[in-house]
Amino acid sequence: MIKTAIIQARIGSARLPGKVMFPLDGRPVLGHVITRVCESNVTNVVVATSTLPPDDVIEQYAPEFGADVIRGSESDVLSRFERTVERYDPDIVVRVTADCPLVSPSFINASVQRIKDSGTEYVSAGLERTFPRGVTCEAFTAQSFKQMCDRANEPRHQEHVTPYYREHPDEFDLYNIESSELYDEKQFQNRTDLRLTLDEPADYQLLETVYRTINYQGILEVRDAINYIDRKELKFINLHVKQISV
Repeated sequence: MIKTAIIQARIGSARLPGKVMFPLDGRPVLGHVITRVCESNVTNVVVATSTLPPDDVIEQYAPEFGADVIRGSESDVLSRFERTVERYDPDIVVRVTADCPLVSPSFINASVQRIKDSGTEYVSAGLERTFPRGVTCEAFTAQSFKQMCDRANEPRHQEHVTPYYREHPDEFDLYNIESSELYDEKQFQNRTDLRLTLDEPADYQLLETVYRTINYQGILEVRDAINYIDRKELKFINLHVKQISV
């Protein structure tokens, strides 16, 4: 079974331009994301970026961290995913955004396993959120994705890739992973109070502090990050940042 992870990335960002190349512990945010996704049980990792000149840097650096690159429309992100699915012909697609340098390989694996074991067509943690923002992904079958693409015709569908699934729960078999399925410890359950994603300078301040301060080998474990944030009461650094929902 082929499992292709697609990381959507671009230099342009209205709230924090260039954020995917911001340094964390001497490595760009995008490098951390790719490395973490490669730690999961996916078959291949592809960065889907735009054809705009500023995104040349993404095409240059992504392979150094272990990812292939596909380029396409800046605004029609859905079409980038379609091109990737057509080229790699996976059974399961994992969608990751490049502004999540603490994305959890364990969550990726659990999402893929859920699809394999139960035949679920779409898995996420966003239907009823219990994880911190920035550690989860979405996974869906390639077959359902192709069906969804035939029906998704609103601009928000092209820009945000997967809203159609959540807007039409009667058309697909959806599943929401809860934090208690990955973590036995209460400290890591229902942590919707934490932002571990990168949208604004305050988010970067938190993530940069975490990556600079915690000693780790390989990848920084989500548990260790949360432990440190709780101990030092760092969540207040970016607690005021408003998430733009889609």
